[in-house]
Amino acid sequence: MRSRRGRVASALAAVVLATACSADGASRERSAEPTPTGAETDGGTYLALGDSVAFGYRIDAGDEYADPANFVGYPELIGEELGLEVVNASCPGETTESFLDAGGPSFGCQDGPGGPGYRAAYPLHAPYESDEQSQLDVAVRTLQEEDVELVTLQIGANDVFRCRQTLPNACSDPADRAALAQRVRDDVATILETLRDEGGYDGLIVVVTYYALDYPDGEPLGSDLADVAEEHGADVADGFAAFRNRALAAGGSAAAAGLVTPDDVHPTAEGQRVLAEAVLAVVD
Repeated sequence: MRSRRGRVASALAAVVLATACSADGASRERSAEPTPTGAETDGGTYLALGDSVAFGYRIDAGDEYADPANFVGYPELIGEELGLEVVNASCPGETTESFLDAGGPSFGCQDGPGGPGYRAAYPLHAPYESDEQSQLDVAVRTLQEEDVELVTLQIGANDVFRCRQTLPNACSDPADRAALAQRVRDDVATILETLRDEGGYDGLIVVVTYYALDYPDGEPLGSDLADVAEEHGADVADGFAAFRNRALAAGGSAAAAGLVTPDDVHPTAEGQRVLAEAVLAVVD
């Protein structure tokens, strides 16, 4: 598994540079579902877990939200490259709390600032058995039933966003930030332990850390996620470092570097490709 990379630049570029026409006929760049290359998979499965980044979420997608195939994140690019079937259980707006318990507070997955969350309005990539089923439950079920060769996990950013929105001080107090970081660490530790113990999985888990919107700002939860990953036998794909050089070359802005959608926090198709390469570098 760790030696199965090859053809990264050309294969990923072919996927993410696909274009499509909008309803009015204007050509625009968009994420596209990977096109089969004709090579057969080895029958293995790649389980992707996380939030909107792993989902491939894009803002203002309109009618496209009705079909999850319209959204391609780095998991689909990795699965295409490695020849693995992708089970992408991610949900836009997922927090570590709602990941563990579907009734826990999310930031747009089960519920959101304006009402019902993404799961209530639109389909996800992976099927959930009920509204009460958590992403962790889906992950454990998949590990028990499928021949999983790779797991990635990217979670925690929405905990930060929710803290900023819900606390009167916008999560600016050092004590609040420390409490948030500790809770995220504890929740991620629980997730990793459950994947191993209840899922019975002893293969490769890669925790993907978050990029910054502006460099050289600090890495969002980076050291916390990396530390808890290493403590629980998981590898780390450094999303912050993956974006850094190109962002700095563009004056520090990940959006100006073409890696993040302007006036948003989500990666562009190119940003997803860069994250995929960061994970593949760990798998190699």
